[in-house]
Amino acid sequence: MTDTPPAVDLDLLLVHSFTLVAEHGHFGRAAEALHVTQPSLSRQINRLEKQLGARLLDRGPRGTRLTEAGAVFLPQAKALLRNAARAVAQTRAAASPGHVTIGYTGDLIITPVVREMRRRHPDAEIRAQHIQLTDVPAALLDHRVDALVTRLPFVTTDLHVTILYAEPRVVLMPIDHRLAHKDFLTLDDIADEPVPRLRHSDPAWSAYWNIDPRPDGRPAPEGPIIEALEDKLEVIAAGEAVAITAGGQFPTLRPDVIAIPLHGVDPAHVVLATRRDTHNRLVTAFAKYALEQLAPATPPTER
Repeated sequence: MTDTPPAVDLDLLLVHSFTLVAEHGHFGRAAEALHVTQPSLSRQINRLEKQLGARLLDRGPRGTRLTEAGAVFLPQAKALLRNAARAVAQTRAAASPGHVTIGYTGDLIITPVVREMRRRHPDAEIRAQHIQLTDVPAALLDHRVDALVTRLPFVTTDLHVTILYAEPRVVLMPIDHRLAHKDFLTLDDIADEPVPRLRHSDPAWSAYWNIDPRPDGRPAPEGPIIEALEDKLEVIAAGEAVAITAGGQFPTLRPDVIAIPLHGVDPAHVVLATRRDTHNRLVTAFAKYALEQLAPATPPTER
């Protein structure tokens, strides 16, 4: 008897392509994300469907939809890709224990901690990698990074999260806005101001940053849809929206955009996230140095 599972002829690259088509709901946008042509992507999906013996996607005039079989396969496909990435990462970590990759999002600066790591561990390979906010916490769970400095909120399942410090929240608005002269703002001041909406963002993340619904139960006014956070300053400068963000973000604003403190709301939190099952001594060291060099003098909070 053996515990070895039976061999399955399944190409993980094709599985990855399928998950992107399912995510975008459109072959064209998925092809752009994969840097392939639409015909090539269609052939990849066809090969995967032949391997599985089931049709996964239906194309229509309004985009691409999952079939019943596709809806069943999608969560399994994502789990399969995560497990494969985890297997590769853990194998590489075992072969090279002196390696660690530290992720960071947005404008957050981890350079002082990385430099301290390299000074104290000169024989280790220490890499810093920027991670998109839409990739948190997948970058950790997929073992692309070993630790991540980012801002809440995000799903913390299977992660250990330590709050490093708090940041006051501010409102970004055009320099010629009717409220731009004020020393601070409240939610009442911007009750009717539209806020930009990030396409494909996590609903909990959007609700947090837009403070939606507002304390009185009203929904946050909807502004233009943006494809990436980098587009935020453009729609603000154009007078199409205002945005609530962390005080530490956008330290060098455009000359036509101003940041005004927002009073009466909870601050944002910068955190260090790691996998609960990590045993990398360099991750432990990074956490120690991050608390020393990034956090204020107040005790950290763990969750």
